[in-house]
Amino acid sequence: MQKNQLVELEITDLSYEAMGVAHLDGMTIFVNNALPGEVVEAKILKVKKSFAFAKIEKIIKQSPDRVTIKLNQWVQTGLASLAHIKYEKQLEFKRQQVINLLEKAHLNKKVNETVASPEEVGYRNKAQVPVRNVKGKLEIGFFRKHSHDLVPMENFFTTDPEIDRVLVETRDILRKNHVPAYDEVKNKGEVRYLEVRRSKANGDMMVILVCLHKDFPQLVKVADEISQISGVVSVILNHNPKKTNVILGKHDYLLAGNPQIEDKIGDIRFKISAQSFFQINSLQTPRLYNLAIEKAGLSKKDTVIDAYSGIGTIGLSVAKHVKQVYGVEIVKPAVQDAKENALLNGIENAEYVCGKAEELMPAWVNEGMKANVIFVDPPRKGLTPEFIEASVKTNPQKIVYISCNPATMVRDLTMYQDLGYDFEEITPVDMFPQTPHVECVTVLEKK
Repeated sequence: MQKNQLVELEITDLSYEAMGVAHLDGMTIFVNNALPGEVVEAKILKVKKSFAFAKIEKIIKQSPDRVTIKLNQWVQTGLASLAHIKYEKQLEFKRQQVINLLEKAHLNKKVNETVASPEEVGYRNKAQVPVRNVKGKLEIGFFRKHSHDLVPMENFFTTDPEIDRVLVETRDILRKNHVPAYDEVKNKGEVRYLEVRRSKANGDMMVILVCLHKDFPQLVKVADEISQISGVVSVILNHNPKKTNVILGKHDYLLAGNPQIEDKIGDIRFKISAQSFFQINSLQTPRLYNLAIEKAGLSKKDTVIDAYSGIGTIGLSVAKHVKQVYGVEIVKPAVQDAKENALLNGIENAEYVCGKAEELMPAWVNEGMKANVIFVDPPRKGLTPEFIEASVKTNPQKIVYISCNPATMVRDLTMYQDLGYDFEEITPVDMFPQTPHVECVTVLEKK
């Protein structure tokens, strides 16, 4: 098999990245934008020892599950890898991901149907898009899969259309003022990324310019013009001077308007700063949290530890159902935001402290605290072995695990089983329609 070779393939499966899977001459071939049941003519793009990557040249037999989309750059960039698949089939695909991971770990557990999102497109309340020079012009867009080639875009499909509008207007302001786009090879230029956050509760928007330098000649004029865009109430410069793939730098500078915007999860209000973690899908988030609360079977006698508490989104949602919430978070500004959000909502039974949960939880137990429920919502890398051991030593009756990565979740659940905790079922929740990502909720109970 050689690069650029044309082959006819029958697609039999989807990979976890939603690429079509075919087999030919002992090779596994991953075909972008192909669906099970399809027969395609494909061009080989890259050949490895036992597998290859290919792209469709022609669909010979089309799947009934295919959705024809006008702009397939969403699929090409991975921004919406499942956009060519009917939504009900996306939900099945996500559930099957979880089933496959459990089977691989030899765990025979029930996986419920995936909870559908209220919005299938335009649901994202935040966009982070790269800014680059393409053919001599400052462009915004998204990188093509497995590359740093920018595909210019004005419609990002999964983001709120109002965010798309502000991104385009901001791009045009940067162009008009001749602000240079970032060049990652030379580590030169000014604007690396644009980030726009929008409150679903009131429509207010925050624009963040991620820049190589803290200042540049056009900055005051640019900030003033961006602040005049309809709906924008906050303009911030994030300083990221490093040659890195990490999007945001450590320091933010307010250029115009307010330092925060306000949004809601259910009936609880949250102040959101430039670097606050806030769930992307505002309408689905209350469903996720309510599901976790329901599965936990909370009562007014319960004391809850909210580990990885962030700005308090889970803990403050839980507070009205329990006696006391103790939140622990390693990021100091997030702890401050959580305290402010508790005050904002008049919640008096939630306390937040800064530190490592695996160190603080055992200390609390030694001081006599009896927490019978722990909520965890870790980043994609999952929980550390140290955290898992510390959580077990805390001796809760239940551990509620909310996961954004089912692979690391299944790994962690296996470790919990070895330490005396077990679970009956997992419920997938679709927080990210049109993408392969799936959130999950499960409850571990002490055996």
